[in-house]
Amino acid sequence: MRQNQSRPRLIQAMLDAFHLPDLRQRILMTFALLVVFRFVAHVPLPGVQPAALKTLFDQNALLGMLDMFSGGAMRNFSIATMGVYPYITASIIMTLITPVIPALQALAQEGEAGRHKINLLTHWLTVPMAGLSGWGQLVLLQRQGVVDPSSSLLTITMVLSMMAGTIFLVWLGELITDYGIGNGISIIIFAGIVAGYWQLVGSGMLVGQQGQIGGLIAYILMSLGTIALIVIFTEAHRRIPVQYARTVFRGDRMYRQSGATHIPLRVNATGMIPLIFSMSMVLFPGMVASYFAGPTNAPNFANSIVNLFDPNASMPLGLFYWGLYFLLTVAFAFFYTIVIFQQQDLAGTLQKQGGFVPGIRPGKQTEAFFNQVISRITWAGALFLAFVAVIPFLAREITNVQIIQLSSLGLLIVVGVVLDTMKQMEAQLVMRRYEGFIK
Repeated sequence: MRQNQSRPRLIQAMLDAFHLPDLRQRILMTFALLVVFRFVAHVPLPGVQPAALKTLFDQNALLGMLDMFSGGAMRNFSIATMGVYPYITASIIMTLITPVIPALQALAQEGEAGRHKINLLTHWLTVPMAGLSGWGQLVLLQRQGVVDPSSSLLTITMVLSMMAGTIFLVWLGELITDYGIGNGISIIIFAGIVAGYWQLVGSGMLVGQQGQIGGLIAYILMSLGTIALIVIFTEAHRRIPVQYARTVFRGDRMYRQSGATHIPLRVNATGMIPLIFSMSMVLFPGMVASYFAGPTNAPNFANSIVNLFDPNASMPLGLFYWGLYFLLTVAFAFFYTIVIFQQQDLAGTLQKQGGFVPGIRPGKQTEAFFNQVISRITWAGALFLAFVAVIPFLAREITNVQIIQLSSLGLLIVVGVVLDTMKQMEAQLVMRRYEGFIK
């Protein structure tokens, strides 16, 4: 196929992708399934008061985080109101308990078959997690006067409908993974976040109309800088040189073979998980205290907790919330990194395959070496995540723009999904000797 050298490489690669029948079919299938997802996100549940629901979301930051994972469906309180959040919760639980339970640890070491069984258990765990999450959300809305608590049949119907919506979205994600482009669950979350960016555009136009042009430009520059930083740290990794020495028998003769390669250790190996953990921890006390809070500015303990854990609090009170958010992100990054690398057992796997790090003895010395390297690069990844976590606070205080609410977690997810999808399309194009997206 003749390529137009005058076009930018990204545009040319997109055109090449659409010229391939199988790749074009995968792209169109992904878009079609996302259209179905957006349709489901607007199918409402009965018995909800929209005005009371809007007021509740404006006052509760935790619900805003959950709404991001649902793709705006929670704010509309549709059948997909929980999105794929129960599946994400089930995945995190399975990741944390796998090193603790010997049976699950044995499954994780069985290769592809073991991972398939763990994935199946994760799907089964999603069902009760969806039921508990749906019931908890209904209880919260009933206490806030959004849903009528008098009808038990209505409550059961709404919980079952939300469970069905979650399972349906997980199924759509699996279809995207099998027949589309990219990771299906991530693509659904990505679509929901991007769908909410139109609200940010409207907020930006409102800021411009108010005459805060300088603050708006500074806000945009900080957002672009954050995106560039996320790209750099998402792709950053430490290469550990590895050599293999093995004996191969061919016929009646013995041959010694050797080769050199490397193990890439990602600087940000945990992805967005520490941000989710830390955000849940800092938002939970304020959410619980809001149930017992009295009138605004009333001198009671519950109101003090609500004000202390308010993400929209101004200086100097906001330093407590965002400082705690920063420290918890660093702590969870180290904790989750340790859990991940304990499951991988890099030193043991390397020794079984006949590989070794040059200058390092196989076994315990190799394990100590990996632990030392991982602890060093984790500091960089943890501080990066913590900095990204407090970007909304810094952007608000530096630019003095209060209307636009920048989501650091949303940016991290969007950039990560875009990079992963581009890499998969790059692999498809490279197999057919086309120039891809990333080169």
